[in-house]
Amino acid sequence: MKNLRRKTLAAASAMTLAVGLALTGGLAPAAAAGPETSYLVLAPQGANTNQAAARVASANGTVVATYDQIGVLVVRSTNPNFATQVAGAGVESVASTAGLGTALDDSETVEASAADVASATGDPTKEPRYGEQWDMNMIHVPQAHAITTGSPNVVVGVLDSGISSTHPDLATQIAKDKSTSCLGGVVDTTEAAWNPTSSDHGTHVAGTIAAAVNGVGVTGIAPGVKVAAVKVVNNDGFIYPEAAVCGFVWAADHGMQLTNNSYFIDPWELNCRNDARQRPVWQAVQRAIRYSQSKGVLNIASAGNSNYDLAHKNTDYDSPNNLPAPQEPTPREDLNSACLDLPAEAPGVVTVAAVGPTGQKSYYSSYGLGVVDVTAPGGDTRFRTQGARSTLADGILSTTFNTATRTNGWGYKQGTSMSGPHVTGVAALALSAHPGMTPSALSSFLERTAVAQPCPAGVYDPVPNWPVPVPPATLPHNIGPSYCSGGTARNAFYGAGMVDAFNVVK
Repeated sequence: MKNLRRKTLAAASAMTLAVGLALTGGLAPAAAAGPETSYLVLAPQGANTNQAAARVASANGTVVATYDQIGVLVVRSTNPNFATQVAGAGVESVASTAGLGTALDDSETVEASAADVASATGDPTKEPRYGEQWDMNMIHVPQAHAITTGSPNVVVGVLDSGISSTHPDLATQIAKDKSTSCLGGVVDTTEAAWNPTSSDHGTHVAGTIAAAVNGVGVTGIAPGVKVAAVKVVNNDGFIYPEAAVCGFVWAADHGMQLTNNSYFIDPWELNCRNDARQRPVWQAVQRAIRYSQSKGVLNIASAGNSNYDLAHKNTDYDSPNNLPAPQEPTPREDLNSACLDLPAEAPGVVTVAAVGPTGQKSYYSSYGLGVVDVTAPGGDTRFRTQGARSTLADGILSTTFNTATRTNGWGYKQGTSMSGPHVTGVAALALSAHPGMTPSALSSFLERTAVAQPCPAGVYDPVPNWPVPVPPATLPHNIGPSYCSGGTARNAFYGAGMVDAFNVVK
């Protein structure tokens, strides 16, 4: 468990980047050809991509996706000198995305037995496994459901690992006409393409937002709304920048009012705008996010699982997290405000921290005064034993999909990946009750209706008995004491406070 910030954020195990098929022909001689590599090529802001596309062709590259809305091309090339040769008029910046995928691990899941799903009623507070959903009572979902369960006119884009279209709690909830795969930065709307392959993370997230009230399994926060699968996690469990760019633009152009983003776009804890390689990634993602906001989308993102103070960035010990074993990251020191956590710290994005069943900050949740906007249940399986052992039922119960047996089920996960969709679900209820709110107005409304949470007194160290692994180098550097700054109205751990489903609809 070397890099806890990635724990439960999405799919599969870390693997080295697979090499695609080599392109033939073009200007580069065969002897100079290398492995096929993906690139983001950015035209100047506000310009079309025609001139950039011409330069791509002259540098022996192939455009596989064009996003004229934001002046970004997704390109593949076997030319080892492509990045140098494509530079010139019409190209503002270029970056290879090889090695920029973020590997994400799933936490343990437990499937429901047949007995668990039998003899249920349609009461949202009496779904067969509702009694295990402590998180729903914490944010007053039953009281909210007495007023509204959400409107089908609200569509939430789940940018994740796909959603199981056969899950009994989700089959009626998915906007299939708005679902797609964005792998490789290329749209593929076939149902098989946006279903899960290597991870059920997106299925779990979708259930928290909108699992149906149908007498089966669990209930979602907003079971009356629709979710759209926007698959950005590939079959090896990586999230590449071009997929995230595609996802934001797709959501913007297909009538989604919200997106949930329980992932990181980069293998580094922080994406530094002053880094020559990372800057084009930041620019492309930021353009995509701004475009989605201009089309009425509020993007909600998880703060991360590093117990990292995002307001005071100094050293990154755990990046990049996609190195093959036994390689260990080299610490990056003397970081500054140019280094940001994407997409959580992009302007206009609602950043979400996590709490456990007690309402206290989850031991793993990253934080930061002025960075975290709100908090929500994400689970904390270690607080009862101060880190010594895990208590599974203190995680978040939701819908799952066993990728080995290809069967649907229900199970527990924890992480800010789980707190994010709680906020997204509450936002969906807010839009249902108060349609027409702009992204900025909705963001402000979520904060104003949140229930303020005071800082814990003194040093906060809920897991002093966290087991030390062998060798010591694999210990997560940031698990341990933290300190909450700020007051009751707004602070580093909880932002403006705990989101409240009832407060946004009454």
